Amino acid sequence: MTPEQNLSIAHKWFDAFNQHNLDQLLSLYDDEAEHFSPKLKIKKPETNGLVKGKTALYEWWYEAFELLPTLHYRVTSLTANNDRVFMEYVRTVAQQENMLVAEVLEIKDGKIVFSRAYHG
Repeated sequence: MTPEQNLSIAHKWFDAFNQHNLDQLLSLYDDEAEHFSPKLKIKKPETNGLVKGKTALYEWWYEAFELLPTLHYRVTSLTANNDRVFMEYVRTVAQQENMLVAEVLEIKDGKIVFSRAYHG
């Protein structure tokens, strides 16, 4: 993948996330993709912050969208190479303080195979 192709995936990721479109979002992921999040580690300690596979990703994001209907990410920076995209964004939710987030998408053969979020 070229950096430009990976940036395109990142833009599609933000579009799907901000529309809370789970089908579109999950279409960007490999079936066996893994995701790590500090929020996941806090909310579901048994996962140690890691979910594996599209079913687990669906459940994680479905719950987030249900609990936080105003959840939105505003991109501040994207940097890509042939294997990954480093994304910086601001997480906004009504009635909550904004949160700075960095996230890395590891991409192989046009699909996200691993993602890792870092919260500020």
